[in-house]
Amino acid sequence: MGHNTLMLGLDAGGTSTRAVLMTSQGECVGYGVGGRGNPIATGPDLAAQGVLDAVALALAPSSRALADVSVITVAMAGQKAAEGEGAWLGDRLAAEGFAGRLTFESDLLATYFSGSVEPFGYAIVAGTGACAVRVSGGRIAGTADGLGWLLGDRGSGFWIGRRVARAVVRDLDDAGPATTLTGAVLEHLDIVEDATRREGRSRTLENLVGALYGARPIELAALAPLAFAADDQVAESILRRAGEHLADSFAAVLSGPGPLVVGGSVLFRPSAVRNAFMQRLGDAAAGLELLPVVDGAVGAGVLALRAGGARPSSEMHIRLRESLSHFR
Repeated sequence: MGHNTLMLGLDAGGTSTRAVLMTSQGECVGYGVGGRGNPIATGPDLAAQGVLDAVALALAPSSRALADVSVITVAMAGQKAAEGEGAWLGDRLAAEGFAGRLTFESDLLATYFSGSVEPFGYAIVAGTGACAVRVSGGRIAGTADGLGWLLGDRGSGFWIGRRVARAVVRDLDDAGPATTLTGAVLEHLDIVEDATRREGRSRTLENLVGALYGARPIELAALAPLAFAADDQVAESILRRAGEHLADSFAAVLSGPGPLVVGGSVLFRPSAVRNAFMQRLGDAAAGLELLPVVDGAVGAGVLALRAGGARPSSEMHIRLRESLSHFR
């Protein structure tokens, strides 16, 4: 692998795609952000375009082309991509001149390698969804949750948002405690309070229920920040329970001390969620080194380097992080 070899790491998510262009030494020479890059979330055509947009922006500073790139590694959620069903992207890349190797990896593994290059450790992601993994030998060896909004994602932004919505509905239905979340949710959804009642139920509640059922279920995650902003016992209870759920998921993969890479906004910042997470773990948290990361871009780069034959080291990891920071 020559010094002039170029590689691309792609952190392709359901909201946006980040592309990191690197030399074989881990020096970032370009970075770009495109649209949604997960075909499961947005369909193959839009996903491929989101990836190509990010790639074009990453190539621009060096005036290089896709034909100059030897390896592209896409880190993303979804088993189909991991099983190699990547024609949705491979064909589009080939049409743009790419003739190198295309590989797919887990977005959770990219999150881990964004914070650490140790062969053993853990990652927990708590954003819209939630999942915990154990990494051993540089591969995922254990997984807990990550089962989606309907069956899992306990403690996630969706989980919190759904419980915020339920607490507000119970408040307006006189079936639960009063909470300041009610006013916050109504304002967030642009619902004007209406004291008139129909069949004993307030118009405010009817309008709220209509708005909530009119949106996609996953959009409830947008209500999660209201719980973090509230000074309210109901909100505090929701956040603490979220932290306990995340701790239980993490405990399912925990098998010894090591780095714990934390991704996603729910557990990333100091809050009642993080406090409850650590309290729930108790003595099991001993020997864990918490390493927060903003996304999986660095890790996608590490995985691309590894796919190209490099053995990522701490020095290479630092070089990649620091050089990427100049493009962000």
